[in-house]
Amino acid sequence: MMYRVTLPLALVFVTIASLSKAEEPNSWVKQHLADLVKTYRTFHQNPELSFHEKETAKNLARELTAIGVDVTASFGGHGVVGILKNGDGPTLMLRTDLDALPVSEQTGLVYASKVRVKDDAGNEVGVMHACGHDVHIANLIGVAQYLAANKDLWRGTIMLIGQPAEERGAGAKAMLEDGLFERFPKPDFAVALHVDSTMPTGHVGYLAGYALANVDSVDITIRGKGGHGAQPHSTIDPIVQAALLVVSLQTVVSREIKPIEPAVITVGSIHGGTKHNIIGDTCHLQITVRSYSAEVRKHLLDSISRKARAVAMGAAAPEPMVTISEGTPSLKNSEELANRLGAVFRRVLGDDKVLPSEPSMGGEDFSRYGKAGVPILMYRLGAVDPKRLERYRQLGQSPPSLHSPLFYPDVEQALETGVTTMASAALELLKP
Repeated sequence: MMYRVTLPLALVFVTIASLSKAEEPNSWVKQHLADLVKTYRTFHQNPELSFHEKETAKNLARELTAIGVDVTASFGGHGVVGILKNGDGPTLMLRTDLDALPVSEQTGLVYASKVRVKDDAGNEVGVMHACGHDVHIANLIGVAQYLAANKDLWRGTIMLIGQPAEERGAGAKAMLEDGLFERFPKPDFAVALHVDSTMPTGHVGYLAGYALANVDSVDITIRGKGGHGAQPHSTIDPIVQAALLVVSLQTVVSREIKPIEPAVITVGSIHGGTKHNIIGDTCHLQITVRSYSAEVRKHLLDSISRKARAVAMGAAAPEPMVTISEGTPSLKNSEELANRLGAVFRRVLGDDKVLPSEPSMGGEDFSRYGKAGVPILMYRLGAVDPKRLERYRQLGQSPPSLHSPLFYPDVEQALETGVTTMASAALELLKP
């Protein structure tokens, strides 16, 4: 189901006219920073979990409609698609994610989230924008406002995406399956940013090529034959099989994958048995698998299944049940786009404020837009004041990471840099 959000034409004209014009993005954002911070705090105080971003999407749609963007809501779930046309030219997609995490905020901020809801499993949880999506939303709104107020500086089409369920790795897929690039112009470029809890404000980082990993989840149920713990000879112990499998899996990365190819196999959960003296029938393992290339991804998954079967065969046990849940594909930034926009970032911030990013084995479903044939760039935005980072260093502590209940950005500086760099990127890609 889709619906369009519209405002009376006169109100749109008044709203756009009220945006003061400034040729340079950094000048414009300084004039509007106080309002953008208020917008950020509103989204921060009202977080919603993945697949439940109804009010977040509605508020984003309202902000975009107010500046003359043609908005389609309820797309791919609670997704928002905004189109801002300005003559002939390329199409640039700018994306923000909308969802928050089941984390109870412990920052002590006066505007901290106090939201508590029932999750999909019926458990009561706190909800917090612990991954910076609230910064991403406010940043997108600021960039949209700037571009709407300065149409003489660019030509083409801006596609503004509010994407649901990034934390579940499902939102981009849902929007693409709903016909994102069929119902709307397929972008010539797609750009997004992500806050970085270890990078100082005023800085950005980027990396051409692979930046984030393929993410797969593997569930294995080892099957055996239960019985009394004092009579193991009459059983087939699934826990012993699981132990052998955990050790055997360690050799996949160390002995089957080239040392220069990134790969991770982590057994994050293992559950079996009910009591000291009972050998159960099954043992369940949950595994996360990370890689970059398609070839390594396939090799890792095939090897996990092979080794699980081999352990069972060695124990004369029934064949194990192996279920692979595909997560997100690896994110590969366009080298051409990265180099082009990297030069823009250095021009507007200075060479010393643009840092090389390290590749990560984390995942991000922004990658799916690249897999759909669009040149993409996701860059990192410094989110913590340098003085705060220095204080953590002096104390011998690491700053709170993303997804931590203690994480918070120094949002004024982060938004100033984010809007300046993303708006400048748009001007570069949509030159008249």
